[in-house]
Amino acid sequence: MNPPDIQLISAWAARCRGPVIDAGCGPGHWTQLLADLGADVEGVDLVPAFVDLATARFPTVPYRVANLDDLARPDGSVAGILAWYSLIHLEPERVPLVLREFRRCLADDGTLLVGFYESDRLEPFPHTVTEAYSWPVDELSRLVEDAGFGVRHTRTHPNPKRPDRRHGTLLAGAT
Repeated sequence: MNPPDIQLISAWAARCRGPVIDAGCGPGHWTQLLADLGADVEGVDLVPAFVDLATARFPTVPYRVANLDDLARPDGSVAGILAWYSLIHLEPERVPLVLREFRRCLADDGTLLVGFYESDRLEPFPHTVTEAYSWPVDELSRLVEDAGFGVRHTRTHPNPKRPDRRHGTLLAGAT
């Protein structure tokens, strides 16, 4: 967890007025940060081992196993969805389904914050957990908009430790 990411996610969370989902929460550290900030947050992940680890590390925060294209939440019931480096692990053809599910769950004034690896073209690469994909900002933005969001802001920046891997963030609001 680096300080610029903590600042960005903290500022985003401060504007969420209602429940928040950490979609693809992994070991739960971002979910815990959101809880520490006072968010009504739930972490979800497809991998039971991650949910077990998150629950063991941060027992005061709710976590559950869920597929990101079926969050099992009522329509419009959440104020924010954090997808911090979770969409990168999906096959590209699944991303639109997941984004539509995010939109279905978000309230009309809800927001989506995405962290991803950015590149000039959609391409797979080996990642610690499993294969991942880096995305062109324009292509990911188009998918987000096609799912019913309005992209409010994007940002890319280099990774000083890995010059071959740029980072991107995307903030979108429900439309």
